[in-house]
Amino acid sequence: MRIALLGGTGDIGEGLALRFARDTDHEILIGSRDPEKARDAVAEYENELADRGAEADVKGFANEMAADRADVVVLSVPPYYVGDTVEGVADSLDSDTVLVTPAVGMQGDEDGLHYHPPSAGSVTELVAQRAPDEVPVVGAFHNLAADALANLDNELDLDTLVVADDEAAGDTVRTLANEIVGLRALEAGPLANAAEVESVTPLVINIAKYNEDMHDVGVKWI
Repeated sequence: MRIALLGGTGDIGEGLALRFARDTDHEILIGSRDPEKARDAVAEYENELADRGAEADVKGFANEMAADRADVVVLSVPPYYVGDTVEGVADSLDSDTVLVTPAVGMQGDEDGLHYHPPSAGSVTELVAQRAPDEVPVVGAFHNLAADALANLDNELDLDTLVVADDEAAGDTVRTLANEIVGLRALEAGPLANAAEVESVTPLVINIAKYNEDMHDVGVKWI
């Protein structure tokens, strides 16, 4: 498959790109509003992977071109860019494209981070509202620490919760997630449950904030 990471030059995009490139045989497409920035990121990722003896198929494009070529499109952009990013690539999406969002709305104060969903109820539901009607939307990878993903020396033992209204799209994303070594994907129901999934993220970050020995906190359900 071809997996496009729009905003793949950022933290969560880098982590997912490196993990998918190292642990799977899928073609990884790095998208950015600036295609030159995407190509620069690809060079960095390829060097990182080569240093670890991994060969990977990674290419860089403008977001629209990456989305047009992909089977799965991950919106690895901050939540306040998600809606505009979806609309910017809408013409490159169709019913055969699975659109994935890991974004979470949060606000911070001196106490920590707090869940701050959009009026749609969750960022995942916002993406579903802004995406073309025929494009299946899946929420996944919300509660993962970007630094933990991007550090390939870090062995994962984590879960990611997946929400989807389209059963086949949810199955596709869970299968992909399970191909990342040390990551287990769990079904968490339809998109209506996305707020509960997303709200775990600020909790995880706050735990890391207040416990010095727990910098890269994640979630494991037992």
